[in-house]
Amino acid sequence: MINDIRFKGKRSVDWKDVREYLKEYVGEFYTIAATGDVIFIGSDLPKEYSGSKYTNSIKGTNAKAKANAATGIPEMIEIAVGKHFRENHEDKHKRDAKNGWYRYDSRFALPVYDDKGELERYNVFHASMLIRHSNDGKLYLYDVIDIKKKRATLSANKRLSDKKPISFREV
Repeated sequence: MINDIRFKGKRSVDWKDVREYLKEYVGEFYTIAATGDVIFIGSDLPKEYSGSKYTNSIKGTNAKAKANAATGIPEMIEIAVGKHFRENHEDKHKRDAKNGWYRYDSRFALPVYDDKGELERYNVFHASMLIRHSNDGKLYLYDVIDIKKKRATLSANKRLSDKKPISFREV
């Protein structure tokens, strides 16, 4: 669960702020619990995450969800599941994704506050994490895409059944 909404606003997301925030992760690495895969954060993540075709196509709730998901990237990587391989077919990625791409499924939850600023519930989102398999043999987080709000929401007064920060079991 992501408890702090860092990127707020009624209108649109300031993706430059998101890009600057993501630069703090560059050089870090995290392990996917289900597979043991180590995922590195490369210097290309901030620009791709904040300026990809997918990012430019999303609006409203999904744009704000992606912006705020940036604060939960370590946990999203840790709980990722469903590893799927795809070969690289684009010339522009011949060098940086020489060994292809992986997609993992992950999830995160964002708080929803009422008019008084009290926590009302959590909206739960599904996301695909796009991982490039570089020619150095390492796996790098490239982008978070296909963000979709799940039907289930978590009430603020219900306790989560899992200790991981953004894990949950549907209620």
